[in-house]
Amino acid sequence: MTGVQTCALPISGPTVFAAASMKTALDEIDALFTAKTGKTVTVSYAASSALAKQIEQGAPADVFVSADIPWMDYVAQKGLIKPETRFDLLGNDLVLVAPAPTTEKVDIGPGAPLAAKVGDGKIATGDVNSVPVGKYAKAAFEKLGIWAEVSPKIAGAENVRAALGLVARGEAKYGIVYATDAKSEPKVAVVGVFPESSHPPIVYPVAVTRDSASPDAKAYVEFLKGPEATKIFTGQGFTVLKH
Repeated sequence: MTGVQTCALPISGPTVFAAASMKTALDEIDALFTAKTGKTVTVSYAASSALAKQIEQGAPADVFVSADIPWMDYVAQKGLIKPETRFDLLGNDLVLVAPAPTTEKVDIGPGAPLAAKVGDGKIATGDVNSVPVGKYAKAAFEKLGIWAEVSPKIAGAENVRAALGLVARGEAKYGIVYATDAKSEPKVAVVGVFPESSHPPIVYPVAVTRDSASPDAKAYVEFLKGPEATKIFTGQGFTVLKH
C-alpha cells in the first residue's frame, strides 16, 4: 500500500492595504513571505487616499502602506494605527513617461514648455487633490511655475497604476508616475525626471492598524525591513530608507 503525500495548505495571514505603486514588488515579497512562513497575505491595492478612507470606515486591514506621509498622518490622527509600529520604509522618484518606444527627452525645469509639448493631448497622473502621485505632480508643477499652463491638460486617475495604463495604451501623451511604475511597464518609457527639490520627498510609511488582531502583522512588517524584501524593493527601483 502506497502512502499518500499531503502538502500543508497555507494558513491565512495578514491583510495588507498597500499603495498601488507597490504591487509589482510587494506581490513578489508576499509570495516569499508565504513560502517561508506558510501564511498567505491578502492584499488590497489602491490609492493611499482610498485605502485610508476604507480603514476609517472600518475595513479589516492589518497593515497599511501609504505612498505619502499625509495619508498615514490622517489615519494616525484618527487613532487608527498602532503608533509604535509606524516607520518609513521606502522612497521613490517622480518621472514623466510616454508610450514606448520613444527617443524623446524632456528637460523638466522652471518654466519648462511642457504644455506646448502636450498640445491637444493629456498628461495622466493620479487625482491631484487626493492621490499621492497626483499631489506630488501638482506640487512640482507649482514649484516649477507651470501649473496654470498644464492643469487643463491633466487627466486625473484613481491611482498611479491606472494613470500608467492610460499611457501604456496610448490614451495619454504623457504620464506622471513613480520611477518604479515606469520600470514595471514595458509599454512606457521615461522621458524626463522631476527634480527632487520640486516636490515633497516621496516616502512610504508603514504601520499596523489599531484593530488588527492578526498574530502575523508584526512579523510581516519586520519582513518588509529584512534583506530579502530589501533586495526586491531595490531591484524594482525603490530607495530603501534606514529604519
